[in-house]
Amino acid sequence: MRDSTKDKAEGKFHEIKGKVKESTGKAINNPKVAIEGHSEKVAGKIQKKVGDTEKVLEK
Repeated sequence: MRDSTKDKAEGKFHEIKGKVKESTGKAINNPKVAIEGHSEKVAGKIQKKVGDTEKVLEK
């Protein structure tokens, strides 16, 4: 698997995991968990963008 594909896949995983964690934190009224989830979601989006950039540079 190419690095760009790997980064995109891992980024999507972290983005989804972060969304779930953020929603769970809000549902149980735990701001710490919600903030951690939001941070992970943002990190996943950044990692996906890195994968997109790597794919463009590979061409």
